Amino acid sequence: MGEAGLRLRVVFVAVLMAVAGCVADDVGPINHLTPQAGHPSLTYIPDTADDGSTVVGLAFSGGGTRAAAFSYGVLRALDDIVIDEQPKRRTLVDDIRMISGASGGAVAAAYFGYKGRDGYLDFRERFLTQNAEADLRTSFSPVNFVRAYYGGVNDRSGFARWLNDHLFDGATFKALHRPNGPIVWINASDIYNRTPFLFTYDTFAALCSDLDKVRLADGVAASAAVPVVFAPIVVAATSPECGYRRPDWLSQALADHNASLRLRAYAGALDSYQNAGPQTYVKLLDGGLTDNIGVTGFTLERSAAGTPYGPLSPSAAVRLNTLIFIVVDAGSGSNKAWTKSLHGPKASELFNVVTSTTLAASVRDEFDALTLAVSQWKGELVRFRCGLPASTVSAYRGSAAGWNCRDVRLVVQHLSFADVDPAMQAKLNDIPTRLRLPVDQVDLAIEAGRKTIEVNPDIKAAVTAIQARAGVRPAAITTAEAD
Repeated sequence: MGEAGLRLRVVFVAVLMAVAGCVADDVGPINHLTPQAGHPSLTYIPDTADDGSTVVGLAFSGGGTRAAAFSYGVLRALDDIVIDEQPKRRTLVDDIRMISGASGGAVAAAYFGYKGRDGYLDFRERFLTQNAEADLRTSFSPVNFVRAYYGGVNDRSGFARWLNDHLFDGATFKALHRPNGPIVWINASDIYNRTPFLFTYDTFAALCSDLDKVRLADGVAASAAVPVVFAPIVVAATSPECGYRRPDWLSQALADHNASLRLRAYAGALDSYQNAGPQTYVKLLDGGLTDNIGVTGFTLERSAAGTPYGPLSPSAAVRLNTLIFIVVDAGSGSNKAWTKSLHGPKASELFNVVTSTTLAASVRDEFDALTLAVSQWKGELVRFRCGLPASTVSAYRGSAAGWNCRDVRLVVQHLSFADVDPAMQAKLNDIPTRLRLPVDQVDLAIEAGRKTIEVNPDIKAAVTAIQARAGVRPAAITTAEAD
């Protein structure tokens, strides 16, 4: 290489380094430190405005717009199922008391929490069929390679700003405080503590911050921050004197060596925000790294409850007849082409194979843990209910007439692309995990979400029992046309 060529290369590298100095400069922090710690999380999931006999929980997985559309299809199918007509018409969507999401599923979960049971209906038009990649850097340019090297190609000026301007209208987490609204858990990943990071009041109180002042768009963007494609979202963790006091569950988890490892790890992360160490900032990436199906919120609430009925209140636990918890998993199946050959997968396929294998194994473990937790919870609920005096039952229910302390059904279901017919499943597996999809792929994922509700026998049986109790004529669960 001649001297001129060497100089040109030096200049080129210098230009890239100069660019690197100004990339990923809008990563946060997304919170403000306050002189007084924000209020703690609610002790219980908010009670329903109706008789409380039915409680629905939803957990939406990661997977970009594909996952958001699949989740929306499930919501629309639940909204078609009428479970009561007196004193007013009610569908299963009216009984959603908890909803969580990771990555793409976090967009759908947060939007439902923000807009409510009627407002969420425009999600297809406002997000699913829009170009949420409009403000993203997606080219394979040298400058973007430098950005990737320094932590991530895109910062908050991309997806977070698009969400804030086009979907969440500048709203903060305070907007989730709607009458009769569900509790909403948005899951990201704390990559220092290697734990889930839940956007809850307990989390932000430990950070000497107020969750009500954090933008919804920033929480969702953190949950969807795929490594390298996005720079980590930053949360300030410098601990001023803000009068923070550990909640009881956190102190107990740290002291109890027999507590679940998940709960102890999360408690340890929150404790580290107060007890300094090396952390000035918390760095957040995709929630799918630690919980791709978004069940951490419920499992931690259950583990931390310290009561046989939590996260339900005592009265809600008595009024409960049926709890339906649905995990909506938009993970795709494998490309089987390389299984037909002696060699392969190729390097170009290997990253996806390794990632999908890791996620699939994690999802199975997470769902099994959820199922076990709910099974154990049912036993504790029954013992609690059966140990109550008739006077307490009457106070909670309005009457002890017809009371059966053992009459409680907890239904946990995992819905995925595997629940639809092979032809549809093959098309779903071809949908990429991007934030912009063709309309036909959006509508296919919505239709698949509807279909998984229609064909699920356990959900059908639970619905039939709920309708019989309410005196509603059973109707077939049908898949309506995609919007």
